[in-house]
Amino acid sequence: MNVLEFSCLVWAGSFAAGCLGALTGLGGGVVIVPLLTSVFGVDIRYAIGASLISVIATSAGSAATYIRAGFANLRLGMFLEVATTLGSFVGATLATVVPVKALTAVLGMVLLYSAFLAQQPSTEDAPVAEPGSLAERLQLDNCYPTPDGNGTIAYQVRSVPTGFSLMAVAGLLSGLLGIGSGSLKVLAMDRVMGLPFKVSTTTSNFTIGVTAAMSAGVYLARGYVDPGLSMPVMLGVLMGAMVGAKVLIGAKPEWLRWLFCLVLVALALKMIYNGLVGT
Repeated sequence: MNVLEFSCLVWAGSFAAGCLGALTGLGGGVVIVPLLTSVFGVDIRYAIGASLISVIATSAGSAATYIRAGFANLRLGMFLEVATTLGSFVGATLATVVPVKALTAVLGMVLLYSAFLAQQPSTEDAPVAEPGSLAERLQLDNCYPTPDGNGTIAYQVRSVPTGFSLMAVAGLLSGLLGIGSGSLKVLAMDRVMGLPFKVSTTTSNFTIGVTAAMSAGVYLARGYVDPGLSMPVMLGVLMGAMVGAKVLIGAKPEWLRWLFCLVLVALALKMIYNGLVGT
């Protein structure tokens, strides 16, 4: 195929990835890397570079919509970005010395377990945080709109130190594998910190852009960001993320949770296969 055909196909795949990433809070990067390497035969280092650019586009395309709608917890997201940014820098720095294939297989198994956890009973009705907790002192508690848009539902943030630590791990994986690590972020906020699922996915979309930006700077300095590849990927993911963000606001949390799990299982199997077979 010629350059135009290649760019159009990459754009179409990136559009679907961006829409899916906005709906689930995973970011388009988890789909872009397998798509570029397995379908289009792109070198994984350049695929990761383009993926990181796409993750930034996903966040930029959906975060503004979520913040205006009142779903994303801006204060919490900025606090957790301290951990993910530091982890992402370390991960991108270690990317050339860590056996990524083995790490990919391990991450695949973690994603399978994450999909199992995501289908367990919700933690939204768990006991509230104790007075004087770190979340209270940092004023991280917030509320989000009701489905009919006529009111709000308040929630409290719990287990802030544990969630902060998991965000550092998510940032580390983002730098190593070129993904937004949205799966770990969503699970950390949903299961550990007790956020409602829509708040978890929207806040994850807000935070993954900053995480990816740190890693992208390292890959750019190493020459692994190809403008000819990154441009159609970025445009496709950006447009897909904007469409997905509008769909998410009116979607049912139960439907989103099942979609989240199905995507996690598919990605986990792909990662385990690549790690074991060595592709």
